[in-house]
Amino acid sequence: MERDARELGGAWARYQRLGYPEPCAALRPWIARYWVVDWDYEEPYRQKIVPYPNVHLSFHDGRAYVNGVAGGHQVRVLEGVGHVLGVAFRPGCFRPWLGASVSTLTDRVVPAEEVFGPDLPRDPDVGEVEEFLLARLPAPDPRATAAADAVALVADQPGITRVEELAERAGLSVRGLQRLFAEYVGIGPKWVIRRYRLHEVTERMAAGGDVDWATLAADLGYADQAHFVRDFRSLFGEPPTWYARRY
Repeated sequence: MERDARELGGAWARYQRLGYPEPCAALRPWIARYWVVDWDYEEPYRQKIVPYPNVHLSFHDGRAYVNGVAGGHQVRVLEGVGHVLGVAFRPGCFRPWLGASVSTLTDRVVPAEEVFGPDLPRDPDVGEVEEFLLARLPAPDPRATAAADAVALVADQPGITRVEELAERAGLSVRGLQRLFAEYVGIGPKWVIRRYRLHEVTERMAAGGDVDWATLAADLGYADQAHFVRDFRSLFGEPPTWYARRY
């Protein structure tokens, strides 16, 4: 299959500008970051999006959406000149805003008015979004903090490769951890562990040099290279050697 040359070797950066403004101190317990994307494509471009366990609030074309955690990669077609502003909530920390299990949003995109009401700003800048969210801060939720801390453990500790290890580190039973993730993160702890371990693969790709795939699979807790490639393809939509060409 012929590849779009704009996918390869980081060429997409010539057509897009990305920014990641930090939230104010009062919103940091809830929000991981803002993200802003501007693009200019004369020909339509298929943008691959590989998910993390964040719920997003996004604004574009005069509309706002809440994007639940997606279980696999997605493709968005970008064309012409466009702009999106997004709010990435910390994993586990959207539950107090939603008032329901975050698993009800998994693999779904819903109009943001369903969650935040009709007063949501249209085509806002970061300051307007912050003003809106600060006026609607939910009460502290210790279980949201516990879920966020558990996800942070996975992100920060490459040695965590099994749900049992994470449950022990988090001071929960396996079943208790699974219930916490279903209610607050919107996807299971096994998926979250796999996602962050595979993130380490893309970091090694981006660093350049040859990758010993069999050794890397073992380092990440896979029984063999075939299982690693299967998981990678499931999440990223292509095998690791194919994906590596993007760098």
